[in-house]
Amino acid sequence: MDFEIRTARADEYGRLGEITGAAYSGDGLLDLNEDDTYLNVLRDVAGRAGDGEVLVAVEDGRVLGGVTFAAPGSRLADVAGPQEAEFRMLAVAPEARGKGVGEALVRACTERARAQGLRALVLSTQPAMLGARRIYERLGFVRTPELDWSPIPALKLLTYRLEL
Repeated sequence: MDFEIRTARADEYGRLGEITGAAYSGDGLLDLNEDDTYLNVLRDVAGRAGDGEVLVAVEDGRVLGGVTFAAPGSRLADVAGPQEAEFRMLAVAPEARGKGVGEALVRACTERARAQGLRALVLSTQPAMLGARRIYERLGFVRTPELDWSPIPALKLLTYRLEL
């Protein structure tokens, strides 16, 4: 698969929102109803673009997936400390899974953090996100259980960190 990673354009926000919402709901990570608050957040790519850098993987003009990079000071950062960036909402369309898209998006976030001279890149993930967790561990991210947290009582998020 030959694709490029770049900053998302406004005309791609809708498609990336669909991919992201579908990835989380299709993997059983949401309540699966249209009023799910987080589903609406996942679909709101334009909102994220105002507080972070939304990256997409694109092949022949078709969006395959995306991720949001939150530089230090971004409102999107949940667990990042000083001199740390965070990435969120990594999602890959079902037809593009297993082809290196997710890994390429994570590597793009790592490159951005290094280029900014930051000391680490961090993330939060759900225990059920086994494929994503394999990518993180393969790329050298290490579990940081002391930073695990719960945005709502029924959901515990696991955290990872990559020293840069």
